[in-house]
Amino acid sequence: MIDIQKEKDNPIVTSYKKYLGGKRTLLVLEFFLLLMLIIGSLSFGAVHVPVSQTIRVLFSLDGSSSRYAAIIREIRLPQTLSAVVAGAGLAAAGAIMQVILQNPLGSPFTLGISHAAAFGAACSVMLFGTGVMQSSGNNAIIILAPYKTTIAAMVFALGASFFILVLARVKQSSPEVMILAGVAIGSLCSAGTMFLQYFADDVQLAAMVFWTFGDVGRVNWHELEIITVVTMVSLGYFFFHSWYYNAMHMGDETAKGLGVPVERVRLIGMGVSALVTSVIIAFVGVIGFIGLVAPHISRRLIGDDHRYFLMGSLLTGSVLLLASDVVARLILAPRVLPVAILTAFLGAPVFIVLLMRGHRR
Repeated sequence: MIDIQKEKDNPIVTSYKKYLGGKRTLLVLEFFLLLMLIIGSLSFGAVHVPVSQTIRVLFSLDGSSSRYAAIIREIRLPQTLSAVVAGAGLAAAGAIMQVILQNPLGSPFTLGISHAAAFGAACSVMLFGTGVMQSSGNNAIIILAPYKTTIAAMVFALGASFFILVLARVKQSSPEVMILAGVAIGSLCSAGTMFLQYFADDVQLAAMVFWTFGDVGRVNWHELEIITVVTMVSLGYFFFHSWYYNAMHMGDETAKGLGVPVERVRLIGMGVSALVTSVIIAFVGVIGFIGLVAPHISRRLIGDDHRYFLMGSLLTGSVLLLASDVVARLILAPRVLPVAILTAFLGAPVFIVLLMRGHRR
């Protein structure tokens, strides 16, 4: 009993508990920020819905007869949840890629997975004629067969990931090889997309460009279910192996000395990250910088302990993507700007600021 009391009074133990308490406090604050953004996302748009009415509709206090019920439940709620899930999945995938590759530039975008998905969608438009013109409505271009386009984008994204994994396996899972292979694949897929665009007619070209504009508003309830299931399973795998990632963060030799199967963890982690990224991009479109910037912001706020860093990364990714989607809806209202444009405009300056601060430090 005396030993337990001495341990509690130990200043090192007290300081460590305070340190962990600060991390938990930041996570709780970020969670409440996300909740407020969800309410704001459901309330703000071309049609303003009072916050009180939004809450009543969410908790079914007004029933389906409310004039706001259709707007919130059928349009804004799937879009909002898609932004939350996609932001969390992309950020978590980026965080894992950065630690297992031991490279701060690791992300789905820099590894060429996004470019491969865009090339797959372009092939679908050219080969299957999935892009058509419509004379009325909000969009001049629609994807006639979205599932064909989605499957094609997913196949090419997974194919690019599989190529990186095979090449890394041959070269004994070198992180440098993975990064360079991703850059090469991204350049190759971008060249292939431009080649198809050169021979495309006006409608096909417009459809290709339309698909590359990442937009969470195009996701319906069934597609959201698929994205959510894949993302939740992937996040469960990441959290279950958080101790391995903590060890790998200290270097491969240290991790191997602690009994971590580094090559296997790296290959499986890359495969799971590629899977969740491919599914999200295939349904939502290309959204850059979330998987790159969110982990860096979380690392500066919470630190490198993956027990908390992973949760902070996915919360930060959800907050960033959802906030960008709300701003994209309002900045040119009643026209809706694709959220990928805004994340690119905001992500690049934020990342440059983070790099400059890190360089000075």
